[in-house]
Formats: sequence, structure tokens, C-alpha cells
Amino acid sequence: MKITIIGAGYVGLVTGACLAEFGHNIVCVDNVEEKIKKLKNGDIPIYEPGLKELVRKNVQENRLSFTSSLSEAVPEAEAVFIAVGTPTSRRGEGYADLTYVYEAAKQIAKYLKGYTVIIDKSTVPVGTARQVKRIIKKENPKVKFDVASNPEFLREGAAIVDFQHPDRVVIGVDSQKAEKVLREIYKPLYLLETPIVKTTIETAELIKYASNAFLAVKISFINEMANLCESVGADVLELAKGIGLDTRIGGKFLQPGPGYGGSCFPKDTRALVATAHENGRILRIVEAAIEANKAQKAEMVRKIREALGGSESDKKIAVLGLAFKPETDDMRDAPALTILPALAEKGALIKAHDPQAMDEAKKLLPEIKYAANVSTACKGADALVLMTEWNQYRALDLMKIKKLMKGDVFIDLRNIYEPSKARQAGFRYFGLGRN
Repeated sequence: MKITIIGAGYVGLVTGACLAEFGHNIVCVDNVEEKIKKLKNGDIPIYEPGLKELVRKNVQENRLSFTSSLSEAVPEAEAVFIAVGTPTSRRGEGYADLTYVYEAAKQIAKYLKGYTVIIDKSTVPVGTARQVKRIIKKENPKVKFDVASNPEFLREGAAIVDFQHPDRVVIGVDSQKAEKVLREIYKPLYLLETPIVKTTIETAELIKYASNAFLAVKISFINEMANLCESVGADVLELAKGIGLDTRIGGKFLQPGPGYGGSCFPKDTRALVATAHENGRILRIVEAAIEANKAQKAEMVRKIREALGGSESDKKIAVLGLAFKPETDDMRDAPALTILPALAEKGALIKAHDPQAMDEAKKLLPEIKYAANVSTACKGADALVLMTEWNQYRALDLMKIKKLMKGDVFIDLRNIYEPSKARQAGFRYFGLGRN
């Protein structure tokens, strides 16, 4: 099929590359000329494992191309995906800014010719697809088209696997013709017996937000359990195993940490709460998860301060990991953005390392220093804080690290290390819910 993707950001680029790998003819459109120029030269603007190789392969095999011209990409397309950003709006707490979605719809309408399915891939509130349909009808009253919702469920760091081997594909449609087109797009997944969940458009839009909100609630729950474990002398890892083996609960997303971040959970939980308020409803559990996540980041500051004897002033702190999760350079709403400035403000001298996110972090955290490697970060440090669980941090030579450091404090915010082994290396170990 001939498919056009509007937006060559994270979702658009992954979607385009993976659909091209399925055998479709894909054109990715973006209005940022510099980005298109880089993509044409094989320069990928984001870090995602395997994406660079997948893009290059499909460009070489003439299934994937890039342009800034809608007039080139839209008229011949059988389906057009809208995959532009939906940041939090300035008009109020939590509301999604749909400016880019509606502008994309307006521009697409000018170039539609034959029957086309317009597919919302961006994460959008309920009712967005209907508005997109109204915009296109107004701009091009005679064109034949349908609008559908096809939310993405991509985990940063595992996006290609998630796209090619999804738990499910959700398609929100209101016509059999649109359903047929979407099933054809995802036909290669039939061999994997991937469930295709067909719903109304409104239900599909809500599924995305509900999924992310549920996972955010689960993370906030285990973080609060970790804090309780510390107070009563229990072990949160054993607790998580004990409840996670219950098939009604499951073990995923029961790993305590410094709070969730990234491009989805913070934004989507707030947007879901805003949608509920607009419709006269209150989502008390989701609102509580949002507040618990804020509190968890503040708790991490308190924990680090306490481990340092009550004050971080003039203390040298080595930080390993800045991105909100491993295998990405994404710093959006990363716990580091809240925790580290709070420490630096009170006089902490921070030197951090991250395998991929330091370039982005330097723009957002100019008050801290950066190290080219783990050893440089740890040299002379009073304390070591493990913030993000990158694979290369999972098997550190703790005795070697301890010799490089001045102090003996090891604060493991991801519970990567066994407390006994850290103590054998000479550290005073502080995990989450394990002491």
C-alpha cells in the first residue's frame, strides 16, 4: 500500500520504518526542512535501538522516503497517518495541545484526491478524530475519506519490537471501508496471530490514555509500597514477587524507582484527568497516582540527603543515568530533572554520566557537570547515585568504584545491586524498600 506519515518524530519515524519493513511504500513528511535533510542523509535525530539500521535498509530498498512537501506525498496515498506532537497545552493543567493535529488535518485536506483513510496515530483526547473529520470536510467538501483512530503502544527503547510484535492492534473506525484498509495495513501481523481490537473511534482514543494511566497507577502503587517496606522492615522485591505471581495482578511494572517520567505517562495521565473534568467526572485513582509520583521524586531527594548525613552541601555526588529509562536519550519528565536541581540548589556538586542522554541533559541541567565515563564520574565522589538502570551499570566492579571514591555511600534508586554485595565492597548501601 502507498502510505503517508505526517510527522517524522519518534512515533512517525518508527511507524514509517516498521510499515516499510512490512512491505508498504512509505513517505514520511515533516515541515522541518533540516530534519528531512538529515533523514535523507541517513542521520536519525533520535536514539532508538535498531532504528537507524531499519531506516537505512528500507531507504536503500526504495520502500521509505522523506519529504517536506505534502503535495508530493498525499495525493497518491491510500492512507495518511497523523503522527505529530500533542504536548501539554498552556490553556490549563493537563489539556493536550492539538494545534499540530488540526493544522495537519487542514493541510492534508488540500491535497486529498481519491478515497483515503486519515488515521490518528498521535495520542489525542476523545473527540479529536471527529474534529479532524469536520476540518477536512470544511476544507475539501467533495473528497471521499474516512477518519480512524489507531493509537500507538510503543515503549521507548523497545519500539521496533513493540511495533513488529505487538500485544494488540487497536483500530477505531466507523465504516467497513476504513476497517478493511487498516486490516490490510496490519495484514503482516496476522501470521503472528496478533489480536486486532476493533472499536468505535471514541473507545480507541480512550484505550491509549486508560492503558498508560493504569500503568502509572501500578508504578505509583509499588513506589508507595517500597516506602512502607522501609518503615516496617519488609523487602519490596519479595513483596513484588509475592503479589506479582497472582495472575490477576502480574509482575510487570512492579519495580520501584524514583518516579515515572518520559513522553507518555506524565502527559497522558494529566490529559485523562482533564478529559474527565470536562465531562463532569473525577478520576480519583489517577489523580492520586499523579500526586504520588510527585511525592516520590521529593522522597528521593530526602533519601539522598539523609544518606549523606542530613546535608548535601559541598558533597560530591556521582550520578549514573539521566534519561527517564534505559535505551533512550529522552529526558522529558525524567526524575533527574527534579531530583538533581533540588540537590544542586543546596550545594551538592554533581557529576553525571549517561550513555545516550548527556547532550540533551546539558541543555536542561546546566548546573551539573558531566563525565565521559563511569570512572570519571565516580572519582573523588562522596556518594554514588544510580538513577537509571542502563545495562552497562548492572555489573559494575563495585570494589574498583569504591577505591575511586572518597566516600562510601551508594544510593541505588533502581535496586540493581544486592545490598550484601555492595556492603562487601565497602559501601553503605541504600536501596528502595530493602533496608
